[in-house]
Amino acid sequence: MAKQEAAVSEREIFSLSGPLYLTAVDWKNPHHRRSVAASLVRGVYILERDRQENRLGHQAQASPWWNFFHFQLSRMLIDDVDYSVFGAIYEYHSSAFDCNAPKFVIAFRGTIKKPDTKSRDLKLDLQCISNRLHQSSRFQLSMQAIQNVISLVGAANIWLAGHSLGSAIALLAGKNMTKMGYPMETYLFNPPFPSAPIERINNEKVKHGIRIASSVVKAGFAVAKKGQNQRSQKDDSFYALSEWVPGLFVNPADHICSEYIGYFEHRKKMEKIGGSKIERLATQYSIGSMISGVFGGDSETWHLLPSANLTINLSHCPDFKRAHGIHQWWDPNFLGQSELHLFR
Repeated sequence: MAKQEAAVSEREIFSLSGPLYLTAVDWKNPHHRRSVAASLVRGVYILERDRQENRLGHQAQASPWWNFFHFQLSRMLIDDVDYSVFGAIYEYHSSAFDCNAPKFVIAFRGTIKKPDTKSRDLKLDLQCISNRLHQSSRFQLSMQAIQNVISLVGAANIWLAGHSLGSAIALLAGKNMTKMGYPMETYLFNPPFPSAPIERINNEKVKHGIRIASSVVKAGFAVAKKGQNQRSQKDDSFYALSEWVPGLFVNPADHICSEYIGYFEHRKKMEKIGGSKIERLATQYSIGSMISGVFGGDSETWHLLPSANLTINLSHCPDFKRAHGIHQWWDPNFLGQSELHLFR
């Protein structure tokens, strides 16, 4: 028993790595809201690690990640293939009522590279890349859980939150719920952006040139589709999503999510040089979705967004592991830059 306790990573223990400074949460404070959402996502990771390590009772490490903020675990979301915990529904319970606090938070973890979960999680990662995440049973289970909670309390008091693979699930679910008329407050930590890593090119002129060329090609594809009398539903659905403004939290040193920086920055640059009409068409497509559309597949890309509140972590990260990690988002010394991007 002592060996099992000694094997627990410090980063799994709330009292050693959680945001202990948040003894009184100001629900109007964006830093506090972000930190709580990230901690609840971390709680899902630890629920699954507790399950894998058979940590029960006082050995279990998960509950402080939500109890500290006066949440209770309402339900765990269990994958129907590997039976892992991939999500959780938390309900807020506090003697001090605050209308700015969420009533429920539905959170999703990312990939865990342990024997119990590695195979299933990596398969879902590949489905993200191939634009087929919506076909997975894990995503369908997520949608059912979200709709069940909304049927009880409505969408206004519910947050969605996820990290990495979990943020992909939360993003896609948020899109779907918005199309159904239920836009939800959403926190997406290190969300995957399946694309060539253009943002990692150091030469700004080359990088900008590649993006402009890509925009012209994608806009041409959009015009060609309209010329074939296929107008779109896609245009309409993309515009319909513009009122939903999820929070994106990305790190420039994380190649999995850093393309979101270039994606939104390029839209601003195209507007400045008079190319906004081109970009309004191009921003709805990826090169991969174009190829899929040519061969009769789904040309709608799950990760592209019309609007977002983009927060970039400007703090130095020594390695990819930390740049992609969840802990950075509640760091008391967090140095970030936020910008609102609205699709008009």
